[in-house]
Amino acid sequence: MSNTTTMPSSNKQEWAPTVDKAKEVVDKAKDTAASVGELASDAATAVGAMASKAACDAGSMASQAACDVGKKADSLTANAGAGIQQWGDRLSKNASHEGVLGSASQAVAKAVKDGGEYLEEAKLSGLTEDIAKLVRKNPIQSVLIALGLGWFAASKLRG
Repeated sequence: MSNTTTMPSSNKQEWAPTVDKAKEVVDKAKDTAASVGELASDAATAVGAMASKAACDAGSMASQAACDVGKKADSLTANAGAGIQQWGDRLSKNASHEGVLGSASQAVAKAVKDGGEYLEEAKLSGLTEDIAKLVRKNPIQSVLIALGLGWFAASKLRG
C-alpha cells in the first residue's frame, strides 16, 4: 500500500487550474470579509442607536421625575400656605380686638394670614424666585444674614 500523491509537473498548463482555484478562493474570502465588515458596521450602528435611545429615554424620565417633584413641592407649599392662613384666621378670631394689645394681636394675625396667602399663591417656585431677586438686590445684607443664621444654627447644634 503505497501512499503516493501526484504533484503537477512544472508545466504551466497543469498548474493553471490550481492557480485559478486559489484566486477564486481569495476573491470569495475578500467578498466574505467585506460582508462581515458591513455586518459589523450595521451592528455597531444599531447598538449606537439603541444606546442613544436609551440615554434619551433615561434623560426624559429624569426630567419628568424632576418636574413631578417640583409640582409636588409646589402643591405641598400651597397646602402649607392654606394652613397658615387658617391659623391666622383663628388667631384673629380668638385674640383681643380692643386696646393696644388688640391692635398688636390683629396686626400679627393679619401678617400671618398674608404670609399664608402669599405661600398659597406663590408656591415654592415663586418663593425661590422672590428670594433670588431679593438677594440680587441686597447682596451684602444677604451674606450677613446667611452668616448670622449659620452661626446661630451652629451654636444651637453644639449646645
